[in-house]
Amino acid sequence: MNSRRLRQWLLIGLLLTLVFSLGWTYHHQADQQVHAQESYALPARYRQLKDGIMVFCYHRVLADTVSTKLAQGLSTNSQLHEFNVPVDKFAEQMKFLHDHHVKVISSQQMTQMVHSSRPIRGKYVVLSFDDIDRSVSDNAIPIMQKYGFPFTAFVITGNTGEYREGSQMATWREIQRAKAIAGDRMTLGLHTHNLHHLNAKFQPIFTQPHYTGKFERDFNRSRNELRAHTGVTANSFAYPYGSGTPAISHFLNQQNLSWVATLNSGIVTDDTDLNETPRLIVNQESWPSIRTWLQ
Repeated sequence: MNSRRLRQWLLIGLLLTLVFSLGWTYHHQADQQVHAQESYALPARYRQLKDGIMVFCYHRVLADTVSTKLAQGLSTNSQLHEFNVPVDKFAEQMKFLHDHHVKVISSQQMTQMVHSSRPIRGKYVVLSFDDIDRSVSDNAIPIMQKYGFPFTAFVITGNTGEYREGSQMATWREIQRAKAIAGDRMTLGLHTHNLHHLNAKFQPIFTQPHYTGKFERDFNRSRNELRAHTGVTANSFAYPYGSGTPAISHFLNQQNLSWVATLNSGIVTDDTDLNETPRLIVNQESWPSIRTWLQ
C-alpha cells in the first residue's frame, strides 16, 4: 500500500473515531439530562395533589457575566450546574409566582398551618436558600423585595465570608445588612457551623457514627454564633447534602426547632413531619414540574 492510500485510510479512521466520540458524548449527555430531570423533578406521586405547600430550595442566583459563563463552561463542579439559577431565570420565577397569584408564605406560617387542626386548602410556596452566599444577598433579595416575598436563609456560621465550592459566602456584615433591608420577611436558620463538607468517600462527614457528638457540639456552636452576630435565635435547621442519621434526627427533635429542612423531594401536607420537611431544589430540570403543579 502506497503512502497516499495509507494517509487516506488514516484520515477515514480518524473521522470515524471523531464521529463515534461525538455520538457517544451526545448520548452520554442526553442520559445525564434525563437522569437529572428525573432526579430533581417533582416525584410523580405528588403531582396529583390539589393542596399543599411546596418548599423551594435555592443555593446560588448567579449574575449573567462573562466570568460566570466561563466558570460554568470549564468546570465540572456540580455546584455550578445543578445548584444554581441564573438571575434572569430567578426573576422570571418570582414574577410567575406573583402573576399567578401563588400564595408565598413564611416558614412560620407553614408551621402554623401544619400544626393547625384545619386542613390545608390550596397551593402555597415557601422560599428557602442554603449557604447564603453573595449571590443571594446581591441578586436574589432585591427581586424578592420587589414582590414582598418572605424567605428563609440557612447560614453556615463557620464559613461566612469564605470562598468555597465556587462561591463567595456572604460576610456577617452582609447578612446583617440583608436582614436590616428585608426585616421580618427574612428568617435566619442554621446550616451547621463547620460540618458542611464530605469525607474521602464523598459522604457527608456528620453522618458517620462517631460524629454524633461532634454534630451536637457543632449545632450548639452555630446557634450561639448566629445569636452573637445577628441577635437571632434560630428555630430552623437545614441538613447539608440531604438528611441525617436517626441519632442526629433525635437530637434535633429535642432542640425546640419549628422545622428541619431536608432535600427529600416532596410537598408539605397536613400530616407532614416538619422534622423531615421535604423541599425541591430549583434548577432548570425541576422548574417545569414545579410550574406545572402550581398552575
